[in-house]
Amino acid sequence: MTGIKDVAERAGLSVATVSRALSGKGNVSAASRERARAAASELGFVLSYHASSLASGRTHNVGLVVPSVDRWFYSAVIEGASAALLEAGYDLTLYNIGENPAHRHSVFNDFLLRKRVDAVIAVSLELSEDEIQKLLAIHRPLVGIGGPLPGASTIRIDDFTIAERATNHLIGLGHRNIAHITGDEAYEQDFKLPGTRRGGFEKAMNDAGCTVRPEWIVSADFTIEGAYASARQLLGSSPERPTAVFAASDEMAIGTILAARDFGLRIPDDLSVIGIDGHDLGTVMGLTTIDQDAKGQGALAVRTLLGAINNGLDLEPADAAHPTKLVIRSSTAVPKASEPR
Repeated sequence: MTGIKDVAERAGLSVATVSRALSGKGNVSAASRERARAAASELGFVLSYHASSLASGRTHNVGLVVPSVDRWFYSAVIEGASAALLEAGYDLTLYNIGENPAHRHSVFNDFLLRKRVDAVIAVSLELSEDEIQKLLAIHRPLVGIGGPLPGASTIRIDDFTIAERATNHLIGLGHRNIAHITGDEAYEQDFKLPGTRRGGFEKAMNDAGCTVRPEWIVSADFTIEGAYASARQLLGSSPERPTAVFAASDEMAIGTILAARDFGLRIPDDLSVIGIDGHDLGTVMGLTTIDQDAKGQGALAVRTLLGAINNGLDLEPADAAHPTKLVIRSSTAVPKASEPR
């Protein structure tokens, strides 16, 4: 049976270099990696990850925990993380905890504590100190995406500031009658995202001397369908309509655009709309947005974890702000008629 020594001899490399090249662990030059893979292919050798994990104590597997898989942001993070893990030769175990508290408890107090993953990525989950310390106690590095986690490394965007920036984009165009579609109260559970983005909206409005009208702040469930229903109520329940809407997510912005069309409103002539995310449908819909690079956040989480694992280092707690970008498209413009100031 062909062994790793045979591959090393064929490639003209050391056994250690071949092991690193085929496992994706450690620093190996591109040329050596290609020689090792070519030799392994010629000899029909496949690295035994089971044997490797027994010897090293590693599984070459990362656990990724999300609240849901049917939301664009979570699926985009998964896509970015999965691609980075595949490139590094790692497997991905996905834990979709849903809305069941028992599932969350099982994942963080059982599944992740077994010797089945080398590290953990938690997305939009505000973990307790106990959940974090249990992982760190068994040397499972943790990276959180979405908000700060005490004692862990985290990647997040500045939700307050980008909401303020999105609102200021509308104000800069000349809009003063601006509505806001925020998230339902249920989404305040982890990191209080809706309230934070609403706070950024209100600060921008107050700083510009614009009136924040309570009847023009409506909530939805971060979906296109939910926002469509809320926006229909917003746009059809008052003789006076806003000239612009800031939606707390791109999906809710898209739902708003579809609702506006039901009332014969033209985008952006009669109503400007801006969202937050960088959703794949944004280009098709001509949606102005703050792109938060969800795939990039997933890939960065993987690079952060593997950088520590492959170098045998403890992952130092850090709170990294991921860059965002204002992408201006055709859904926002100067209001058709001048508004009272």
